[in-house]
Amino acid sequence: MQAPLIVTVDIVLFTLSAGVLKIVLLRREHDPYAQQLALPGGYIHPEEDRDSLAAAERVLRQKTGLISPYLEQLFTFTGGVRDPRGWSASIAYYALVHESVLISDDEHRFELLPVDALPDLPFDHQRITTHAVKRLRDKSTYSSLPCHLLPGQFTLTELQHTYEQVLGISLDKSVFRRKLGEMDFLEAIPDAMRLGKHRPAQLYRLRDDARLALFNKTV
Repeated sequence: MQAPLIVTVDIVLFTLSAGVLKIVLLRREHDPYAQQLALPGGYIHPEEDRDSLAAAERVLRQKTGLISPYLEQLFTFTGGVRDPRGWSASIAYYALVHESVLISDDEHRFELLPVDALPDLPFDHQRITTHAVKRLRDKSTYSSLPCHLLPGQFTLTELQHTYEQVLGISLDKSVFRRKLGEMDFLEAIPDAMRLGKHRPAQLYRLRDDARLALFNKTV
């Protein structure tokens, strides 16, 4: 009798910590690859999940205790050698959160590791992660995607630094702010300022109707 097809979801969960782009990894509880660090993932439950997005949301919540403000399908990875249990398909997603929500507890134990210094990962999680990092960096050059790595309120300087940390490049301040003005996906928070070494800085937030805004040119 032929083994049943294995269908799962895996999530690459990004955050910025100490100015470094990192992902969340969990230690697997069961074989195969018990106790090895891996991406949060799990089986699709056809009786419970209306689609793969619902499965990804459920798995992310169960494995990390988190609900990401941004979760997007990445790619479907398939094959007969990626999982020692048999032919499998993984519908991969990537998600972004601010590091302040990443508080591990006894139920949700995870590790944050830099995307450029990952250990060997089981299955084809290395390939999935590489694909996700490229998608994040490519999409960040022409969209508001990095906003989801920030807290709910932020300054324009903090936003520019976030873009720079994700992309690994320096951005011209005047050009960057002109592009922000052209897109109009931010809104100033009335009477909300952040005190600094110099003059207070206005606080902004992402508009409710602008979850992902696209630039007409790259940053």
